[in-house]
Amino acid sequence: MHITIWNENRHEQKNPEVKEIYPEGIHGQLKSFLEGAHTVTTATLDEPEHGLTDEVLKKTDVLLWWGHLAHEEVSDEVVEKVRQRVLEGMGLIVLHSAHFSKIFKVLMGTSCDLKWREADETERLWVVDPSHPITEGIGEYIELEREEMYGEHFDIPAPDQLVFLSWFEGGEVFRSGCTYQRGNGRIFYFRPGHETYPTYHNDKVQRVIQNAVEWAAPLSRPRPIYGNAPSIEEIKPKN
Repeated sequence: MHITIWNENRHEQKNPEVKEIYPEGIHGQLKSFLEGAHTVTTATLDEPEHGLTDEVLKKTDVLLWWGHLAHEEVSDEVVEKVRQRVLEGMGLIVLHSAHFSKIFKVLMGTSCDLKWREADETERLWVVDPSHPITEGIGEYIELEREEMYGEHFDIPAPDQLVFLSWFEGGEVFRSGCTYQRGNGRIFYFRPGHETYPTYHNDKVQRVIQNAVEWAAPLSRPRPIYGNAPSIEEIKPKN
């Protein structure tokens, strides 16, 4: 399987705290625990075409997306190409603040807005669908000592499957693991991953992302045929 990890890569350049946690960038950390079992490449915002050329997208089976500061700098043309690839069958894993990315909003058709707070809170991500393959090896919950809070209402369509529900120390809850299907493509939104916390070093968070990549991988099936179609059977003239 070929995985492409897209990261806007701005916090790592601007914030020494983030650089210390993720010296190779968030994309580099994600790559570190996905490569080996898969072919993994990375792409960032400031590359030509944001690193998502036609050639890159054509060979990508699953695309991971992390963004925060620069959603509006992402080209609408590139977003449309990614959308088309999802409809064709490419998997998409949307991480943390990428809930507000252009690609997630266009695929959801809603604002994807939410409440948030940075207060070094404990987060407990409860597994609410233990039968789902994304939860394999996780147990009842994942506990993160410090994370940014996201709270309801989360303006997304009702998920096809709700996999994780988060509770935060300040009292809020949040739909933090949501699956969707658009066309032939599978989409998973996974909430944790604020840039100033070492969330992507957590073994269970890594396991969820590994599981999600396997789940989102394209199935071997053609896209449906649309438009004017010839008849399958003979159509007899009507008197």
